[in-house]
Amino acid sequence: MKIFAVQLDSVWEEPRANFEKVERLLGVTPPSAGALIVLPEMFSTGFSLDLSKTMQGAARETEEFLRMLATRHRATVLGGVVNPGPDGRGRNESVAFGPGGELRVRYVKQRPFSGAGEDAVHAAGNESASFSLRGFTVAPLICYDLRFPELFRAGVRRGADLFVVIAAWPVKRMDHWLTLLRARAIENQAFVIGVNRCGSEPKFVYPGRSVVVNPHGAIIADAGESETVLTAEIDHAEVQSWRAEFPALRDARWER
Repeated sequence: MKIFAVQLDSVWEEPRANFEKVERLLGVTPPSAGALIVLPEMFSTGFSLDLSKTMQGAARETEEFLRMLATRHRATVLGGVVNPGPDGRGRNESVAFGPGGELRVRYVKQRPFSGAGEDAVHAAGNESASFSLRGFTVAPLICYDLRFPELFRAGVRRGADLFVVIAAWPVKRMDHWLTLLRARAIENQAFVIGVNRCGSEPKFVYPGRSVVVNPHGAIIADAGESETVLTAEIDHAEVQSWRAEFPALRDARWER
């Protein structure tokens, strides 16, 4: 399966400008039919905590943009959006649409980043989610979720063998980003795709470094630090053969 990871320098709180950027980048690196296209966390606005600027309205413009990309490229498109939550706060979500425009998954970030006050603005989700794609079981997670291995184990319980982590992960913790992505791949014997933004915002600077990690923890594709589309190809048979050869997941003592 081919991966097209859009490493975006998001324009602050300007969805239309970011839609244009994404289309321009994908025009330079056109995705193939059947591919998985991934955009970062809150790609259309940057990591703003101003819900008046980030939260989708009734028309769900950002989701409609993702749906349009999916149908245009005959691909599956996953990206980050903010929707209204149940208690006046928003919900930081990862959503995916299939080639026919159908919703494939909706995942709510389970660990809003309290260090930046996100938990006061975005309500936490409470369950994992997954969908099937070209032999893989894909589990989405969002940014700070990466620090919590139990969330990935919950995905494995659902059969996940490909994790997609979309993020706005700052440069001062770049080493953590790369180390944790590799660790999650190794301990879950799974592919992990990490798609981060690059550039800067009022409070943070971002390193990019979107990567694809194989089930052995090796980085097989790295976007570097600039705005670009990272491409890679992954094979489900690699997960199957490694899990059969090295039975760490079978030997795990799963908590009840």
